[in-house]
Amino acid sequence: MLNYDLIVCGAGPAGAIAATSAAQAGLKVALLEKHILPRHKTCGGGTPMVMQAFLRDLVPAAFVEATVLSMRHTWNFGDPYLANINAPGAEHPLSLWMVQRSLFDNALAQRAAQAGADLRDGLAVRSIVVEGDRVRVSAQAGKAHGTLSKGDAFIATARTVIGADGANGITANAANLRQKRSIALGMEVEFPHEWGTGHPDLRPDVAHLEYGAVKRGYAWVFPKAEHLNIGAGLFRPTRQDARGDRQAGNELRQAILHYLEALQIPHDPTQMRFHAHPLPLWSGKEQLHTRDGRILLIGDAAGLINPFFGDGLLHAVKSGAIAAECVAENAVERYSDRIHAEFAANFDAALNLARFFYQYPGVCYKYGVKNPKAARLATELLCGELSFNSVFGRAVNRIRRSMTDGFLGHSASSEV
Repeated sequence: MLNYDLIVCGAGPAGAIAATSAAQAGLKVALLEKHILPRHKTCGGGTPMVMQAFLRDLVPAAFVEATVLSMRHTWNFGDPYLANINAPGAEHPLSLWMVQRSLFDNALAQRAAQAGADLRDGLAVRSIVVEGDRVRVSAQAGKAHGTLSKGDAFIATARTVIGADGANGITANAANLRQKRSIALGMEVEFPHEWGTGHPDLRPDVAHLEYGAVKRGYAWVFPKAEHLNIGAGLFRPTRQDARGDRQAGNELRQAILHYLEALQIPHDPTQMRFHAHPLPLWSGKEQLHTRDGRILLIGDAAGLINPFFGDGLLHAVKSGAIAAECVAENAVERYSDRIHAEFAANFDAALNLARFFYQYPGVCYKYGVKNPKAARLATELLCGELSFNSVFGRAVNRIRRSMTDGFLGHSASSEV
């Protein structure tokens, strides 16, 4: 029987950061990953440049495939609006990084191993059971890898377990946490692309965002080194869990195909592989650690996806760092409160804005998205330099005033 201070289930960004931080604090840590690394991960891969603050010794060139400085917005693939994130000569330029998750996640996992964590990939966690003051974790090997053959068991105990195993992981259920989850739905295609072909606005420094093709959501095209990440997401599902909505899946698939057509990219739908994935959205404060302090949830497992943008990478690594600090300081009982202090006010305001935006997307596109300052504002929100609760009221009031001014101007011109 192997014994650790901490076992982290899931080696995505949240789990890898938690394992690294805990190992650096002197804890004996195991980092378990279901798949053999590097592995594909369904995700747009966009993250604000402030991510670097959590990576420190990792240079961006190791995982950043494109740096976005402009956003091209469309409504039903028409009415395009191309906006720069930074004004000319901006003193504080911002950008968005586009990462390939297979490379990014593997780099973070290997960094955890270098910090002293016992990284074990190819292990699917099967059970998590609290036994007194320890937690027993049982996992099973998939494909033959390293010292384990397919079917071999891994059994270990730890003082604490961190669940970083996403929306489909078992940790939340084992801990009886997050029993009522709001699950949105994303779908994407990794499409090979040769820069200089297709639509003139297809450039490695431009992210494309489409708002009319998906009801209660949006579609995107994110540039990577040699391909495009083309996806669509449903962020205000009509039911609690969008995974059971077949119509939603078809709508997202069609939005992706229409985006390819709009950007003049030859494609054969029969040769394309669509990857769908659940998006556990923030839906309000809830307990994210067990009463005995033995199990904590981080990242997607904790529902830390922004309900407005649908982004989660930066929030995942922040939660991983917070969880590791709580474990190292024997202050797990404060974990949920610390997560709420970090995210709740901002995400609650983002949820309110999402309800407004996705109910009136056409109006918000015309009077909000196409505002000359919108691209910079969105980037500042993604970077955490602005909070949603500081802009929510102003944004909604501005759109309402613009609607009123537009209506009055139209009425006056009609009378003339």
